[in-house]
Amino acid sequence: MTNTFIPRLLLTAGEPAGIGPDLCVQVAQQAWPCQLIVIADRNLLDQRAHMLKLPLQLDACDLAQPPTLHQAGRLHVMHVPVNSPVDTGKLDPANATYVLDTLRYAVEACSMHRADAMVTGPVHKGIISAAGIKFSGHTEYLSALTQSQAVMMLAGGGMRVTLATTHLPLKDVPAAITPESLEQKLRIIHHDLVARFAIRHPCIAVAGLNPHAGESGHLGREEIETIIPVLEKLRAEGMNLLGPLPADTMFNPSQLERYDCVFVMYHDQGLPVLKHASFGSGVNVSLGLPIIRTSVDHGTALELAGTGYADPGSMRAAIQMALTLVKATPLHPVNRG
Repeated sequence: MTNTFIPRLLLTAGEPAGIGPDLCVQVAQQAWPCQLIVIADRNLLDQRAHMLKLPLQLDACDLAQPPTLHQAGRLHVMHVPVNSPVDTGKLDPANATYVLDTLRYAVEACSMHRADAMVTGPVHKGIISAAGIKFSGHTEYLSALTQSQAVMMLAGGGMRVTLATTHLPLKDVPAAITPESLEQKLRIIHHDLVARFAIRHPCIAVAGLNPHAGESGHLGREEIETIIPVLEKLRAEGMNLLGPLPADTMFNPSQLERYDCVFVMYHDQGLPVLKHASFGSGVNVSLGLPIIRTSVDHGTALELAGTGYADPGSMRAAIQMALTLVKATPLHPVNRG
């Protein structure tokens, strides 16, 4: 007798004073073809459910047991207590280690094949840094935990946008764009487009760093000296790479139809375009990790926490993307039937 595969997804609620707990309560209101387990303070989730006037039954989870389908209005919880009482909408550096603990527990469970994927709620980089912890973002933190090189991808609005650099001051970007880093990240992007997104021969459009992709060296030489040699090397291996292209025209709809993915040189070169097209339904995907991780495409929205006005669309999309990626993988380690 063959058992039906039920994916197990771990949700981290993110910054406790923000809308992350609200989103977990909101997505719990519908049935899902998987098991959802939220890693958070159960009292915090219960408090938010009351503030939002939404029904919620919280159940303890046992990762050693087979996954069960999520039922609307119920939620499995891996209880991690906050360090300090949460005042909704007000940041507290005392809870920074709580936020990072939830991420660490999710990574450990996925790495040990006790869960199929993790879906992360928004964190506040500033308050974690204010607590004296060096933290530049989810992607970098998960890379360190898994000892891997992650590439940030945002998907939405008919686009997949990946980044050569992530959360860096603009003045530091040119020095961070090296032949080694570009080659490594393009290899990761190509591999995961094939292996996780089932695109047999992906076309990746690569942006230049400078205006007009350097204008033949008149507006900067990074394209000539760094980017083009890497593209030529990888093209010789069979990768379908376009560019370097001027960033101000590569997002034209008629051009986007040609690409499976866009690779930009820095955060604000590509993400404003994607978020304009998909804000509220976009998904952050970490490529290159040994585990599957998706996330919302927005921040903590402290002013909306507990009000009922937070839009759970991006969290729903992140859960759906995680399910798609899990089902695309050849092995389902949590299925112990």
